[in-house]
Amino acid sequence: MLQLDRVELAQPGFRLTADWSVPKGARVALIGPSGAGKSSLLSAIAGFFPPVAGRILWAGTDIGAMPPGARPLSILFQDQNLFPHLTLAQNVAMGLRADLRLSTDERARVAAALARVGLQGLDDRRPGELSGGQQGRAALARVLLRARPLLLLDEPFAALGPALKGQMLGLVAEVAEDTGATVLMVTHDPADARRFAELTVLVAEGVAHRPHPTEALFAEPPPPLADYLGGA
Repeated sequence: MLQLDRVELAQPGFRLTADWSVPKGARVALIGPSGAGKSSLLSAIAGFFPPVAGRILWAGTDIGAMPPGARPLSILFQDQNLFPHLTLAQNVAMGLRADLRLSTDERARVAAALARVGLQGLDDRRPGELSGGQQGRAALARVLLRARPLLLLDEPFAALGPALKGQMLGLVAEVAEDTGATVLMVTHDPADARRFAELTVLVAEGVAHRPHPTEALFAEPPPPLADYLGGA
């Protein structure tokens, strides 16, 4: 279970509070106006934005003192975090070893992860030679290898067209189902939340509200969400 225990984030001109939990294996969307704090909340969970108050717990353990690399999670950003000078296989292998000194077994695991996301045979390509969808699949293959129980998505597929974005969200759902990962996904698109997440967190007016069943939330949106949807 992921628990945000009276978490407060603050910077000049910005404040966000969150006090809720989600069960292991849940798929959760975070939606709300630009600048409301959705990405900041993911950054706090990942260890890049220290809260000024409260605790972040995973499976009952406070992870607040852990450095980002030691936390039980992976995060996908919009830019996919692929290294342009490395091959596709090397980028994916970073999920196992930063020095890329792989054993025979580890090389086989890289090949299997590439095949799982439909990129077999592209091992020697560099990111600049890949389409946006292929880059997204490569980043997801690296997540597969890391095998962390918590996956954070900061709109990694926002630049893709609707059909390809739908395919990528479907692939993430399959990966989450296979691994049992808990997924938190930032989105600006209600259709993405409805397609992917059984729970949705509204982030607005300084609060990351408690998760609600996605369909019920959109069927009877509270005023801040209704305002956001009306302007979308």
